[in-house]
Amino acid sequence: MSYRTQQIRNVALAGHPGAGKTTLFEALLHAGGTVKTAGSIERGTTVSDHDPIEKQRGHSIDSALASIDLPELRLNLIDTPGYPEFRGATLSALAVVETAAIVVDATRGIEFGTRRLMHRAQERDLCRVIVVNKIDQDGVDCAQLLHALREEFGPQVLPLNLPADGGRSVLDCFLQQDGDSDAGPVAAWHQRILDQVVEINETVMEHYLDLGEAGLSGDELHNAFEQCLREGHLVPVCFVSAREGTGLQALLDIAGRLFPDPGEGNPPLFVSADGGEMPQVQADPTAPVVASVFRIINDPFVGKLGVFRLYQGTIHREMSLWVDDGRKPVKIAHLFRVLGKEHLPIDAVVAGEIAAVAKVDELHYGALLHDLHDQPLPQLRPISFPKAMFGLAIAPASRGQEQKLTVALERLAQEDPALQIEQAGETHETVVRGLSDLHLRIVLERLRDRHGVEVTTRPPRIAYRETIGAPAEGHHRHKKQTGGAGQFGEVSLRIAPLPRGSGFEFVDEVKGGTIPGQFMPAVEKGVRQVLESGAVAGFPLQDLRVTVHDGRHHPVDSKEIAFVTAARKAFLDAIGKAAPQVLEPVVSLEVVAPEAQAGDITGSLAAKRARINGTDSSAGEIVIHAQVPLSELEGYAAELKSVTAGRGRYSLDFSHYEPVPAPVQQRLMASHQPHPDED
Repeated sequence: MSYRTQQIRNVALAGHPGAGKTTLFEALLHAGGTVKTAGSIERGTTVSDHDPIEKQRGHSIDSALASIDLPELRLNLIDTPGYPEFRGATLSALAVVETAAIVVDATRGIEFGTRRLMHRAQERDLCRVIVVNKIDQDGVDCAQLLHALREEFGPQVLPLNLPADGGRSVLDCFLQQDGDSDAGPVAAWHQRILDQVVEINETVMEHYLDLGEAGLSGDELHNAFEQCLREGHLVPVCFVSAREGTGLQALLDIAGRLFPDPGEGNPPLFVSADGGEMPQVQADPTAPVVASVFRIINDPFVGKLGVFRLYQGTIHREMSLWVDDGRKPVKIAHLFRVLGKEHLPIDAVVAGEIAAVAKVDELHYGALLHDLHDQPLPQLRPISFPKAMFGLAIAPASRGQEQKLTVALERLAQEDPALQIEQAGETHETVVRGLSDLHLRIVLERLRDRHGVEVTTRPPRIAYRETIGAPAEGHHRHKKQTGGAGQFGEVSLRIAPLPRGSGFEFVDEVKGGTIPGQFMPAVEKGVRQVLESGAVAGFPLQDLRVTVHDGRHHPVDSKEIAFVTAARKAFLDAIGKAAPQVLEPVVSLEVVAPEAQAGDITGSLAAKRARINGTDSSAGEIVIHAQVPLSELEGYAAELKSVTAGRGRYSLDFSHYEPVPAPVQQRLMASHQPHPDED
């Protein structure tokens, strides 16, 4: 079936692990007629979790796309992982929808994942909806939960429907005002949400005050509701039981009637790729094509598949499009609608749709598909992915598989924007960096099961850095005579510390041609060699300025290599006088565990030089917020598992760099083997 842009709804289901997103995803597909039977996580039959590792572990690792076709409505649903280790997939999905549906477990209430994802959705300017799941479970107090949601996220949180009869049914409280719900009389909530909606628009408010609710037209109410969603003036709540089917049809009706279509949501966050002016990207099927790839799938049967959101224009099979700023267009020979692991061939995609294209090697995460020709290229505002802080040095277990490992890692990195593959220059290690031990274990399992590569692993070096604590000057004259033409170069420079996180600045203040301009790139090259290799402990340097202010040259013997060497040694000379420091990465850590283990966990963290920043508690669990040096967390996953009998979990984000304690710096400096030129 073909749909107009105005008939499309794009929604991402997100939430804390265990909130029931995948079960809700399956139940909605069944209620909407996409599948005959709702899949089961326990039996491994879900549309969403089709990867063998997802089936084995019983939770989502990647995002999954499927759509529901209803009369005059296509609802594109994206099921996203709840575990913070797989946030890359979740954040990528949030970037391509108008509506984020944050799923909350009614039995557990607001959890730390709920808060984090509500904040992320607000950052992306998305319309937010809270879907309370499991309302039929014993002990659920929906009135108390609704109060807690309003306390946590503000008075703009209001229900569109309410559970009744112990969660076995729901009552509309937006368009209706009759009945008694499990959270009180429907009329009271109906009045609250109606007042919230009409006050957003002065004209609607006047009509309401003059004529009452009956005086509002359907379009007026709809437009005011959409404005409330766009501006965050309303965060609706819907109640469901995915297991029992309660509220599912009501949620589908609400999505079609009230969720924004691609032209009604907040405009996508595009910026100009070259920094120039750019016309606004609009959901217009007749405009030039603008699409962005948000997921790469390396399918063994179809090949490389790029899942994209079409923001503008219409894509037809067999048409030619450009990828980024490529010089030659690529042919779109294979277009698909995605239903979990199934890829259904289609002929065209209209603005607002989510679809996939196959066998275009140039595609990558974030790639722009377009036919803008000589017009300025737009680019989606980059997503702030968490920094990959956990690492493993890996090597093939058997000789001759180096190339196979390289190809497999490249494909895994294409699929996961939060995964990083590094080649450590000094140690020649291949280092895989992810968001947690679990994230890396999944990578190793996929290398083995999907790509047939067995690897050996060992902990890599911690990503220490070096900097300086004081200004200093350095000088070196490089003079070498070998019988013929010699080498001569002399460099004088100053160095100064910069604020943490500033990076590096190189300044040329040479006057009078004492260092000719053609040799200044060689001077900078020598400085950057030290930046990369380190000066006192073998780690890259950061947060300093180098100012070259004087030097000498020889009309015959001066060569680039002479100034590279002179600059490197002058830089090393200055660093030795500038109170050099080794910096260590510090991470923000969140530990979630049973309240009974709080004392053991905080005591253990204190022994790891952690700073405890606070705690939250909910549903018998405690969330501990701390900042900890990353080097102290080696083996922490096993330690936490032991202390909490497997019930504890944690996540971390990079926070900042700070100087290591003196004994640690001395140990790192003692183990450093300097380059011969540094002696």
